[in-house]
Formats: sequence, C-alpha cells, structure tokens
Amino acid sequence: MSIDALRDQIPDYAKDIRLNLGTLASESALSDQQKWGAFLASALATGNSAVINAVIEETKDKLSAEATNAARAAAAIMAMNNVYYRATHLMSSDEYQKMPAKLRMNVIGNPGVEKVDFELWSLAVSAINGCGMCLDAHEQVVRKGGLTAEQVQTAIRIAAAVNAAAAVLRAEAA
Repeated sequence: MSIDALRDQIPDYAKDIRLNLGTLASESALSDQQKWGAFLASALATGNSAVINAVIEETKDKLSAEATNAARAAAAIMAMNNVYYRATHLMSSDEYQKMPAKLRMNVIGNPGVEKVDFELWSLAVSAINGCGMCLDAHEQVVRKGGLTAEQVQTAIRIAAAVNAAAAVLRAEAA
C-alpha cells in the first residue's frame, strides 16, 4: 500500500485529510529525504499499522537504508523523550527540569543522516506527541541548521495530516 492507497481508505467525511496527504506528498519546501523521513517518523509515531505500512511502502524507494533507520530512530527516541520532557515541563515543581534525564539518547548525537534532517523528524514526532519543550528544542536546532520557518511548518503539516489519517482509520476500525 502507498500514500495513494492510504488516501483511498479515508472516507468522504475526512476528504480534507485525503487532500492534504496528496498535497504534502508533492510538497517541495523540503528535500525528498526530509519530506519522506518526516512522513515515516510521523507514521511510526501514530502506531497505526495501516498508516505505517502505507508510508513504508511509499518510502522504500525514496529513502536510503540509513535515512529509513534514522527516521525509525527519531520516532523511537522521541517516544521516550516526549513523555519525559513533557512530564517535567508540566509538573509544578521546576526541580525536575534541573535534574539530568539519565536516559540514553546516543542516537541524537549520531543519527546516521544529516543532523538537521534527524532533528526535523524529531520535531514532527514531538508535534504528534504534544511535547512543547521538545518542539522548542528541535525547532531551534533546525533553524540554526539553516531551515526556514516554512520548512518547519511543512514538517508539522506532514505530522498533522499523517496523525489525522491514523485517527480516522482508528475510528473507522472501531
């Protein structure tokens, strides 16, 4: 299954999601690696097998093995970090924000692809997971790495549309 096949599964009441997936698949603000890595990391963050399988199928010829692995790593590490940092940020006591996380995050320092791409994918996953602290941190890194506000917004739009597709398919399966 591909993005087009995924779009075909989305019912008419969610036509906007279908249209947005199509528009974002042909988006040119990001490099192909950045765009398809954002799709893949976002799909993995949703945990929806239909969305994950569709995006894996779509990206198998668009991403190198290294980029595929890095997008998977971004989804994995942010599944942990988004919970930890969101919790420490939401707690009334700032004592926890001052404490070291004591969680291994080696992949962030050596993701196997350009750092800015990995950080962009981490930002997209953080948008899905709702961690403002992580969003701010990754946005700063990608902007310092030369990405524009439009490029950051595009990654967030990809995360939003992929997440919405997963939500619609979960609702349809219920």
